[in-house]
Amino acid sequence: MTAPRPGTPTLVIVGAGPRATGLLERIAANAPELYGHAPLTIHLVDPYPPGPGRIWREQQSPLLWMNSHARDVTMFTDDTVEVTGPVLPGPALHEWADVEGQAFAGRRTQGGYLRWVYEKAVAALPSGVTVRHHACRATRLTGPRRGPQKVWLEGGKYPLVADLVVLAQGHLDAELDDEQSDLAAYARRHGLVHLPPDFTADADLSALRGGEPVLVRGFGLAFVDLMVLLTEGRGGRYEGDTYVPSGREPVLHVGSRRGVPYHSKIGYIWDDGERPPLPRHLGPEQIDELLARPGGYDFARDVWPLIEKELGFAHYHRLFSAHPERTAVAWRDFDEKYAVCPPGSPELAALVSSAVPDPADRLDLTALDHPLDGVRHPSYESLQEGMRAYVAADLTRRHDPAHSPDLAVFLGLLSVYGQLMRLGDIGPWWHGFFSYLASGPPGPRLRQLLALSRAGVVRFLGAGMRVETGGGVFRARSATVPGAVVEARALVEARLPQPTLARTRDPLLRALHLDGVAETADGLLSVDPADGRIRDAGGTPHPRRFALGPHTDARGAGAFTRPRTNSPSFRQNDATARAVLVFLAEARGSLAGARGSAVRVRGSRAGVRDSLAGACGSLAGAGDSLAAAGGSLAEARDALAGARGSAVRAGDSRVGVRGSLAGAGDSRVGVRGSLAGAGDSRAEVGDSLAEVGDSLAGVRDSLAGAGDSRAEVGDSLAGVRDSLAGAGDSRAEVRGSLARVRDSLAGVRGSLAGAGDPRAEAREALAGARGSRAGERGSGVGERDEGAGHPAPYPSITPGPARAAEHSGSPAAPEVPRGCGHLPSREVRPS
Repeated sequence: MTAPRPGTPTLVIVGAGPRATGLLERIAANAPELYGHAPLTIHLVDPYPPGPGRIWREQQSPLLWMNSHARDVTMFTDDTVEVTGPVLPGPALHEWADVEGQAFAGRRTQGGYLRWVYEKAVAALPSGVTVRHHACRATRLTGPRRGPQKVWLEGGKYPLVADLVVLAQGHLDAELDDEQSDLAAYARRHGLVHLPPDFTADADLSALRGGEPVLVRGFGLAFVDLMVLLTEGRGGRYEGDTYVPSGREPVLHVGSRRGVPYHSKIGYIWDDGERPPLPRHLGPEQIDELLARPGGYDFARDVWPLIEKELGFAHYHRLFSAHPERTAVAWRDFDEKYAVCPPGSPELAALVSSAVPDPADRLDLTALDHPLDGVRHPSYESLQEGMRAYVAADLTRRHDPAHSPDLAVFLGLLSVYGQLMRLGDIGPWWHGFFSYLASGPPGPRLRQLLALSRAGVVRFLGAGMRVETGGGVFRARSATVPGAVVEARALVEARLPQPTLARTRDPLLRALHLDGVAETADGLLSVDPADGRIRDAGGTPHPRRFALGPHTDARGAGAFTRPRTNSPSFRQNDATARAVLVFLAEARGSLAGARGSAVRVRGSRAGVRDSLAGACGSLAGAGDSLAAAGGSLAEARDALAGARGSAVRAGDSRVGVRGSLAGAGDSRVGVRGSLAGAGDSRAEVGDSLAEVGDSLAGVRDSLAGAGDSRAEVGDSLAGVRDSLAGAGDSRAEVRGSLARVRDSLAGVRGSLAGAGDPRAEAREALAGARGSRAGERGSGVGERDEGAGHPAPYPSITPGPARAAEHSGSPAAPEVPRGCGHLPSREVRPS
């Protein structure tokens, strides 16, 4: 492939997973309007494959599924998405993979879909855009606010130099917090097994031995993956609703704060009934009011009641429209009174009680969030029976359309999530509550959980799980079974790490944290919600740095989402893509202006040379005139000497007159001759003096010519200053280096104003400017030094039936790539 053109604008995206892929799709969609077909280089930095990235890479166990229906996964905008850029529809996962919409596709299939979307986005980029993938990590981000940004790569000598940088690393690993550090140290002292929060697919589970008890804290999606890998992943199998163990499974004692698994995915689809018109009680107007409060807002006091009312509206709208026989009043009357009741008020509770007779038909979010509050079991075995009944009841309800208000609440949750994004970081509780209700496991996984419980492979601990240490083991207690204690030599924290800047293992983000970038109270990177620009400690957005994803306070929904839900992530991607393209287009125009200014500088420099040559010529003429004047003065001296000699002779003649009267006549004649000679000498002196005057006039003319030449030099220098001023007017953001250009050209002005050699200094300064431009283009040599090759692109993927590989054996977890030399960079030029 050809190298980028000199001076080509450059964008670096750190991360190449689904979020970066979505951003590329929006760049391709908006580029024809905002950027055209001009050259642009985009660098993607990620040790994992572009498109799926780490989490959705295709090289992972085929046993792992998505936790969404295939029809609920898309990477493409539709007419519900409120974006400024063009809407470009595309296939959802089930359409691309040719599977049933209600199916739960494997993560390998999703990885293939994301890879296809990535390649489609790259192919849609304008012809002037080049995309390069660097299969390594980014370690540092440096550079001034108004200058080029440098992204340093693991194992590399030279940075990537860019006009703009977007951080889209996705989910992050984290250092241990104080509690986990203490547990890890205890495990080392006593030879125990402690697995801290991690991505289950990447965790080393080999230390968990078959038949031995393992304490598991966490009941969400990380637990479901753990359950699968330690059962089917070790040779077990299901025969209907019965699990047949292989004997290699450990015994998993699982508990959490709630003590129950996340609610099952809803197993039916919306019928033809009217959807609740959302948002209704928590929309843009309410968010504007919260943001405008001088003293700020409190989530529990000001936000949660609005969430409750919005979700309640969605629930009752569906109940009254689909099941009017279970209500006591007309919907119109209920809706009018519901609208005016204060959120969370006794009046609202009384209205619901009177209009909805059966308590089971009422929405109680507090009870949903604390399902085991007040529940006590006399024994550990009793708890197992009670938990199996709870999970079975949840499965039944979530697959029964008679409970379709649950689906309406799910839609309400999506609407609320989109609105709350504008508030920034509202703490981890809300995200956990949302996932518990709206992002639980597939129904088949909970049926497997029941089978594992009956087989004794999974044991429930209950709510309020506490982990203690003592006696060389880990101990777990729960409020659900008072006094019961379970001991084990292994503890697994089945949850994802918290994405805080202070504890992330991402070196680039840790460095930003140390530099004092703005963070939220929960340690997330603070960004401008308008376009994702990173804020500094004073809250000012950085003009050249952006961030998207779960490590920011605008994390929003996932990188992909359900069709026709006005996805917040799609809106974020579009806003960031447009901001990036506008900046780069302006930088490209400023660069052209800078080139014009450089041409004017070169013209002025030639004028300086010509003027200096003229000055040298004039000074040479002045030297010749002065030499002629010297000759005339010598002749004048000779004439004066002759006059003095004549005068002496005249004196001698007068003496001869006094001494010899007889020769008086002859003497008078001699005197007259001598005096005539003296007159001739005086005339010669006058002629010589006239020549001196002419020579001096020539000197004056030559000096005047030299002055004119100096004036020409001054005019030329003024031209240089004007040209440099024009260059200064060019936008400072051009390729990040015009700050250096201004410094270099300021050196030209200073040198020309002084007594040094203006031509030499101008040449040096202009050479410095060219060096700065070369620095912006940056690391072309460095990339070659580091083995940045251009292997062939991925083979194309044709949509079709899911591959048989989905059901093949589980490969070993791949070693995480280290250093840019592990895999060569990959360059793709769109057609």
